Amino acid sequence: MFTFTEHRDVMLAVDLSGSMYIEDMNGSQDESISRLSAMKSVLAQFVSQRQGDRLGLVLFADHGYLHTPLTLDVTNLEQQISQLSIGLVGYMTAIGEGLAVATKTFLDSDASQRVLILLSDGSNTAGIIDPKEATRLADESGVVIYTIGLGAESMLVETAYGGMEETNPSHDLDEALLTEIADITGGQYFRARNQQELSNVYHLIDELEPIAEAESVWQPRVELYPYPIYGFLLVMSLLFIYGRQHG
Repeated sequence: MFTFTEHRDVMLAVDLSGSMYIEDMNGSQDESISRLSAMKSVLAQFVSQRQGDRLGLVLFADHGYLHTPLTLDVTNLEQQISQLSIGLVGYMTAIGEGLAVATKTFLDSDASQRVLILLSDGSNTAGIIDPKEATRLADESGVVIYTIGLGAESMLVETAYGGMEETNPSHDLDEALLTEIADITGGQYFRARNQQELSNVYHLIDELEPIAEAESVWQPRVELYPYPIYGFLLVMSLLFIYGRQHG
């Protein structure tokens, strides 16, 4: 008997633009934390639960970069996620390049299911690749894309006069683009306004793209123990014949 698991290849593309430093996320202790901190915490938890799948990490800001190639080593990927910081790849938002770099990693993939989960808190402001063109190429490559729009819809900020005013920290979020990217490839767009909603989104994606269970394949059992007996009888027969011929 042996077992095998039909795995998925899952690329995680995350926005590391300057706006990811905005502290408009409610953390697990109901404190205000940055979008980056919320993303790192939730993403690490998601990765830890995907044992058996190959996962990789693409970062995009001024350009798109392959940070971690597809791997089964989720422990190493968790460590890579924990070390992410603003400014690592610039401060703008190259969504098109993030899509293109992630799609390119699937070219040598033999997985029957290819999934890309892209998270952004803004709109395409950098890079040389149009997001819609990158999406078309991903669709032709059989990649299903789930997109996540991150950021609160309101927060209080201090004015120049010492007062407080309410503002929308997600005014740059291009939900129309993220929705179109997901729709074209047969995926889905999700909105996450705080850490709990972000956790819920990744949990839902986990359910939509479940890890395949190992299957058991039984081989007919071959009984080996009769063969020594047959060999012994053959030798005895040859000795008997030899003895009669030379007796």
